[in-house]
Amino acid sequence: MLYNVTLKENASPEELSKAKDTAKSQGGSITHEFTLIKGFTVDFPADKVGVLESNDHIHVEQDAEVKTQ
Repeated sequence: MLYNVTLKENASPEELSKAKDTAKSQGGSITHEFTLIKGFTVDFPADKVGVLESNDHIHVEQDAEVKTQ
């Protein structure tokens, strides 16, 4: 399942690296890294998403298609 992981604006580069390392060590595969904001998209097991959500510096949401109409 794909998830968008974004870090708070004041999060350090080290926090971004730590979030990516955690995602990978828990079975995730990073599929995209954002350039304008601190974050990435990860293919991650749904039953382990709580590991990512427990970090105070990040926000996790399931990737979804967005439509205007």
